[in-house]
Order: sequence, then C-alpha cells, then structure tokens
Amino acid sequence: MSQSLPAVQTLTRSMPMDLLTPDTTVRIDTTLHYTSRNPHALSITFHLLDPDPIIWHLDREMVVIGSLAPTGDGEVHLRPADDGRLLIRLGPPGQRAHVLVEADRLTAVVRETFALVPQGTEERHIDWRPLLASLGR
Repeated sequence: MSQSLPAVQTLTRSMPMDLLTPDTTVRIDTTLHYTSRNPHALSITFHLLDPDPIIWHLDREMVVIGSLAPTGDGEVHLRPADDGRLLIRLGPPGQRAHVLVEADRLTAVVRETFALVPQGTEERHIDWRPLLASLGR
C-alpha cells in the first residue's frame, strides 16, 4: 500500500540576528531553511568566523508560541523581548548562546512554511520508507 508523497517544497531566507555576548552585541548573518520533508523544523544556519557554519533546528510551532510567551525545552528556549524582538537561547547550561531576532520577520517566515505545509498535514510530507526499510518492513 504505497502512497505517493507530495512534491518537495523548500524555503530559504537570509536574516540578520544579534548574538549577545557578555561585553557586546554582534550582528551575525543567518540563513533560515525549511523543507517539507522535515515539516516540523525550521533550520537556522549561523555564519560565524569558523568555516563550518553552526546549524540549529527549531520547531516551527515553538517559534510562533515563543513570539508570544516564554517556551522551550532542553537546549532551545524562546521568549519575547521587550523591544519587539524574539530572544532565542540555544545550548546547554554554561554554553548557551543568546540571540535576538526581529520577531515579526521570523514569524513571517514561519507563516510561509505553514503555507507550504499546513498545520496538521505534516505527516503526509515525511518519507517514512527509509525508516521502514531499516526496520525490515
């Protein structure tokens, strides 16, 4: 019983963010990426001085919730900042990065992802065949 998957849809946007350090704020370039094959996740690639970028995956619904009220679990936490931006806290205690981004710009990108893959239809876009094949089914 094989069902065909919808066509892969992707979205890529550049977005500046501010990395907060104990001494100063550093503007960094980031790239947001979304693919319908991983429909719950919004990837943020941080382009820092290191040649290898740092990539974090955020739950797209968590981004929306975090723009309104504090939310998060484990190594990812989000909350609205006082100035209309969104504070994203990434990493384990003692090694956390704090990043500020314009909340309206980030949530606009998330809304675009919901246009590509509406909420509640995510599972139809996941290719389960590799997992099933690894389980011998």
